[in-house]
Amino acid sequence: MIDVSVLTIFIPTFFFVSVTPGMCMTLALTMGMTIGVRKTFYMMYGELAGVALVSIASVVGVAGLMLNYPILFFALKYAGGAYLFYLGFKMLRSDGTMPGEFEGKRMSHISRRSLVLQGFITAIANPKGWAFMISLLPPFINPEKPLMSQLTILVGIILTTELTCLLLYSNGGRSLSRFLGKKGNVTLLNRISGLLMMGVGVWLAFG
Repeated sequence: MIDVSVLTIFIPTFFFVSVTPGMCMTLALTMGMTIGVRKTFYMMYGELAGVALVSIASVVGVAGLMLNYPILFFALKYAGGAYLFYLGFKMLRSDGTMPGEFEGKRMSHISRRSLVLQGFITAIANPKGWAFMISLLPPFINPEKPLMSQLTILVGIILTTELTCLLLYSNGGRSLSRFLGKKGNVTLLNRISGLLMMGVGVWLAFG
């Protein structure tokens, strides 16, 4: 099991990172407006499968490094902490603009299989997603406890949070689009997420 104190840090950190407008959330928003929430679920299935794959592969890879090459693990620990701090600083300094809009035209006839594939590829093809998971997850893994139980809980939280945010965006439609269209609102989300990431980065490097 994972300590409650660890979860109290992990849950809000990942929520604010997930809810901040990005490629997957913008895709969910646009599809929710153009093809409807029910059909957008197929994109969500693919995206969640991709996120799960990235999360598990990141933790297993880091765990193997931890056991076989402890010196490299510590190097990754400090590099990951520095990277998270850098990402948090960039988000803190962000001008609060939304990512580029996806084309909503011609989506009405897209197949369910294509939607699943699009969500999956969006989740796994982003190198920043891999770098973020490799940097974020290790500090929440206790090497003295069974890896599988910890991984199950963390991935479950990640997928639940990601699905909640995807539903929020896809259901939000035009009203959420107008809300995020206001520069100050996106800036606030970026600043909260940035501060959380900077704090986790410091904790990862020196904790």
